[in-house]
Amino acid sequence: MAQSLAKVFLHVIFSTKHREPTILPAWQNELYKVLGGLANTRGCQSLLVGGVSDHVHMLFQLGRTISVADILQQIKSRSSSWVNETRGLSSEFHWQSGYGAFSVSYSKVASVLEYIRRQPEHHNSQTFQDELREWLRKYEIEWDERFVWD
Repeated sequence: MAQSLAKVFLHVIFSTKHREPTILPAWQNELYKVLGGLANTRGCQSLLVGGVSDHVHMLFQLGRTISVADILQQIKSRSSSWVNETRGLSSEFHWQSGYGAFSVSYSKVASVLEYIRRQPEHHNSQTFQDELREWLRKYEIEWDERFVWD
């Protein structure tokens, strides 16, 4: 096979540092565009970014030549710089150190898109921590509560 072909969809979730509600409605959508644009310029195809004041969800097609860890390090680093350079916050903005990354079957892409679109409604009844725990259980990922939150 001469070509290397791949179509890998990822649903990624990460929080602001200490889950502080620092993503403000006034610039939330602009941040989502920045996050998606960062994925796109690094060889990934962003399908949707959304979330609430303390965390974001991204659905994107992973580029063929970049690792999950590398793309997320670049997205989080450059987007936090963007926030700090453009938003004039009273304290420095940071993302949490970690993230959750979950594979998505092509047949489930539409349902994940809808899930991300409904984040504000969803979080009227569930915290970020409970949501992430639910995803970790669903994907049978073991975690240690002492280290998953920062």
